[in-house]
Amino acid sequence: MCGRVGFFDDTGWKRALDQQGIAYTDLVGELHPSYNVAPSQPMATLLNNHDYTYTRFGLIPHWAKDAKFQPINARAEIIAQKPTFKSAFVHRRCLIPVNGFYEWMKTESGKVPFWITPEKGGFFALAGVYDEWLDPATGDTVRGSAIITTDANRAMKPIHDRMPVIIEPKEWKLWLDPDVDEPEAVQPLLVPYGGVMHTKEVSTYVNSPVHNDEKCINEK
Repeated sequence: MCGRVGFFDDTGWKRALDQQGIAYTDLVGELHPSYNVAPSQPMATLLNNHDYTYTRFGLIPHWAKDAKFQPINARAEIIAQKPTFKSAFVHRRCLIPVNGFYEWMKTESGKVPFWITPEKGGFFALAGVYDEWLDPATGDTVRGSAIITTDANRAMKPIHDRMPVIIEPKEWKLWLDPDVDEPEAVQPLLVPYGGVMHTKEVSTYVNSPVHNDEKCINEK
């Protein structure tokens, strides 16, 4: 699974969007740095309507009667069939830029957190889906998102058996194209990352979502 991410510098992300010729409406403005984005918290997201905005980490299906069920991850293998996600997978795909993500490795002495980044720094563009749910109690629209996960690659396997799907820049336009509404067209993108990743053990300081500073990503 992928339940925590960090995004504190979007300059490289914005530069890469320009290089790929992807126009967007910047509703984020100056990024609010976050070293420990946890479920229910705001997460910078590029929607397939090309709004660069914040979504709530945790997707509530538009048809849900209440907000009790808010999955943060969608499994790539079943996303096209699962009622919670299948409509979003066809119509509401998104990219979630992160400077890195966290995963916890199970050991005999407890779970050990790791911070995973591109080999040379920068960012990953995670595959996501989003939905909009109308809160009947308040009349507010909640736009939430979930990160798509797949099997772990070689770098991740010692830590966990799952990892987020990472979309390469050359595939961004396809993934974000709202006119591509056939699951078969984008399903091949939902595979383990083939690039080089850097993993490092960090302290359990990151375990608490209250903690949100550079200490979260400091090597143990």
